[in-house]
Amino acid sequence: MQIDWIRTEAPGGRPVYQQIADAVRAAIASQRLADGARLPTIRQLARQLGVHRDTVATAYEALAAEGVVESAVGRGTFVSARSPSPGAGAAPSFHPTLAPLVERLLDFERARPRFGSSPDAVALHALVPDPSLYPAEAFRRALNRALARGGPELLLYGSPQGDPGLRELLARRMREAALPVDPDELVLCHGASQGIALALRLFCGPGDAVALEEPTYNNALGAALALGLRAAPVPMRGDGVDLERLEQTLARPEVKAFYTIPTFHNPMGTTTDLDHRRALLEVAHRAGVPVIEDGYEMDLRFEGAPVPPLAGIDASGMVVHLFSFSKSLFPGARVGAISARGRLREALLALKQASDLSDALPLQVALAEFVSSGEYDRHLLRLRRVLRARRDALCDALAERMPEWARWTRPEGGYQVWLELFGEIDTHDLLADAVAAGVLFAPGSQFYHDGRPSSAMRLSFAMADEEALRRGVARLSEVVANRLRDGTPVATRVPV
Repeated sequence: MQIDWIRTEAPGGRPVYQQIADAVRAAIASQRLADGARLPTIRQLARQLGVHRDTVATAYEALAAEGVVESAVGRGTFVSARSPSPGAGAAPSFHPTLAPLVERLLDFERARPRFGSSPDAVALHALVPDPSLYPAEAFRRALNRALARGGPELLLYGSPQGDPGLRELLARRMREAALPVDPDELVLCHGASQGIALALRLFCGPGDAVALEEPTYNNALGAALALGLRAAPVPMRGDGVDLERLEQTLARPEVKAFYTIPTFHNPMGTTTDLDHRRALLEVAHRAGVPVIEDGYEMDLRFEGAPVPPLAGIDASGMVVHLFSFSKSLFPGARVGAISARGRLREALLALKQASDLSDALPLQVALAEFVSSGEYDRHLLRLRRVLRARRDALCDALAERMPEWARWTRPEGGYQVWLELFGEIDTHDLLADAVAAGVLFAPGSQFYHDGRPSSAMRLSFAMADEEALRRGVARLSEVVANRLRDGTPVATRVPV
């Protein structure tokens, strides 16, 4: 079906997805599309218009939310039989004009993969702890004890800095992990995600740049974009971020901070050694650029000796360290911590007060009860055993099923493996075939600031058990093999 009634060059700078949705509404109003008419598939329309599939998908989603179209799994998208008629008496649609920064953030979010799939699909895409491993009953008891002890005062606003009891416990645990910190140097927050945003706001204003490892955590890219910051990417190597390129990047006057994940890197799963960490700090010191260290999985080491965090090595106070319970316990706790000293701590408290007044005090006090009772450490022991077995199952399956030229990381902790296929395979384009085959993964493009094509993917062993991991890799290997049979070239030499 040729759809020459859509033009993506409409004036006014409206986002392309809105232009597509407007054109569909206009075609319905002029009866060029009748009730019940089938719209082109997302892939067909994207190819015809020369736009990304996610742009068309967003337009269809907006139309479905208005009741203009209906989607049926396996059948397609159709004009609703009850589609609003723009005739007399119909209320005009409101199309808000958003701030340019928000429009850019929406474009970033639309580029994220959509993972609609069958119920038996193997989930290798999500970095979310397996709900079957949550210590829900033990935490319920801790919450009940906290509420019984705290009474109604626990339901008031808390301090912006967070519960003193939990800060005391966290400081003790961090000291044991080679990060000397006092309870007063910790500011509690809504997980590491809010911690990233607060830490960026400490050093950067709209128009500034933040240095980031690439690939890197995609929500860190989103947080920077939401604050009006520019990404200054620094490539990752096998042993960590490229230090020579980092020095060049930090020398740029617009770069105000460096965000890094030295332990169980997301998405790569790698951990830098002590020498690399010391060299990184020397580079940052020479440039006078503060470092934001994301230690979101620091409690999830299941193999090898721990490496001191950057904040534990640095004596100057230039490293802001982030901690979170979201991966080691469950994300619904929404509790994390930022460690910072002196004036940085005062600035964090001011930002926290201006952002949300305080966190959920009952959850913080319940977490303090949960940690002090020993339940958290018992949970970690069980979780680490499970994660090591899953890591082994995933890596063994990759060794058995993947082409001999493929390469992947073998993490010592955390949840993720970085699989590199090389050549001209774009894993974002591979995703649709994988979803159809019943396996999900996170394509490498979503971990780059510009969404560039990538032949890599992040595979998570957070949600799938050992049997499911083997099944998922078998399905994924077939998808890769089919793509290669279709003639997609691969690298003749594996990069080092």
